[in-house]
Amino acid sequence: MVYKNFHLNAIVRIVFLCATIFLLLYLVQNTRLYASMIVVGFVLLYQMTGLFRFVESTNRKITTFLKSISFSDFSQNFHVEQRGTTFDELNKVFNEVMSRIKQARVEKEEQYRYLQTVVQNIGIGLIIFRGNGEIDLINNAAKRLLRVRRVKHLDHLAETDPALPERFRRTKGGEQFLLKMTLDDQAFTYLVFVTDFIQQDRRFRLVTIQNIQTELEEKEMEAWQNLIRILTHEIMNSVTPVISLASTANSILEQHSVELEQECSDALTDIRDAIRTIKHRSEGLLQFVENYRKLTRVPKPEFEIFQVQELLDRVLPLFKANKQSKSVRISSSIIPPTLEMTADRNLIEQVLINLLKNAVEASIKSDNPKIEISAVMNDLGRPVIRVSDNGPGIEPHVIPNVFIPFFTTKPNGSGIGLSLARQIMRSHGGSLTVHSTPGEETVFTMVF
Repeated sequence: MVYKNFHLNAIVRIVFLCATIFLLLYLVQNTRLYASMIVVGFVLLYQMTGLFRFVESTNRKITTFLKSISFSDFSQNFHVEQRGTTFDELNKVFNEVMSRIKQARVEKEEQYRYLQTVVQNIGIGLIIFRGNGEIDLINNAAKRLLRVRRVKHLDHLAETDPALPERFRRTKGGEQFLLKMTLDDQAFTYLVFVTDFIQQDRRFRLVTIQNIQTELEEKEMEAWQNLIRILTHEIMNSVTPVISLASTANSILEQHSVELEQECSDALTDIRDAIRTIKHRSEGLLQFVENYRKLTRVPKPEFEIFQVQELLDRVLPLFKANKQSKSVRISSSIIPPTLEMTADRNLIEQVLINLLKNAVEASIKSDNPKIEISAVMNDLGRPVIRVSDNGPGIEPHVIPNVFIPFFTTKPNGSGIGLSLARQIMRSHGGSLTVHSTPGEETVFTMVF
């Protein structure tokens, strides 16, 4: 234990060093034992070297400590060797510092993984890129929204939309804009917000992308429903008394028709015709308003699992028996044949019947009328049903209006069929979109 103590060890080493020096001086001055002198000289050199190494052990430990930090090697351990209080405290401090640095590094890595998990799993798309367009971060939501996989440079987003990279660059920091895109036969509206920030003297740009298509459609449908409720309420309140009064007046005329015909037959005929006209038109208007009220009475879906083939087996016979659609060739394909979906069977039948009815009316104008129904599973694992016809198509300026309530291009159309169909799809958490090439085809896409 004595020789493990630094002070005692140093004193002993110095004492032996002095004794060796005195011995060497004695041999040199009083004897001619040259061999002994050489041996004692080597012993003296060895003792001096050992003393220097013993004294410099502190510097070596500090050097080892700093190198461990420099190379991020936190496995180093400084043992307490009981060389004295100061050395023991020094070793303990070294070990404590190493432990704290290691713990801080572990916490930093855990925090980094935590942030990475949050960034990669939030529903808002995030893209961070540098001034030269190099992308430092793009999360899973952004890849899903823009339909990309591995992107390292901003220009690679041109595969989704050629104007997208330049628009991200051109937008000023702190500004936002609406981005409308059509991907996989679906229309999307994204809210894009751009922010600039500087880190380590380097400028970065953060782009956030949020899909607001669902919210826009819900707000649009809610606004139309509120308007329809108000209009139908006011119209029906006005029309109902008119119908009642017209019926009463007509009854009175029928009861006194004999007396009145003797006195003023021509005037009576005119009055009777006017009252009948008022009654018939009021009843027609009442029925007209009642049709629009259907938009506010879509029942809540009762979900069940069924095969798409079963859906087509129930719908297609209705059109094969129809005289108008007999001249139209209707074909269908389902991939895979056992494709299943979760929906309200009756409501989806209503949507599909509406789309097929419109397709028949459109394609019947062609020389070789045909309708194709296809059902597949898209890249996101969602069932998709497409109804396409080779009719005259829809003009580009008309497409944005086809789902608006009351809008129709048919002479006798009510303008609620497609609006009601989209509302049913929205209640299923899906979407209904249209793509048309005038003179070639029109495709309605149902995504569940």
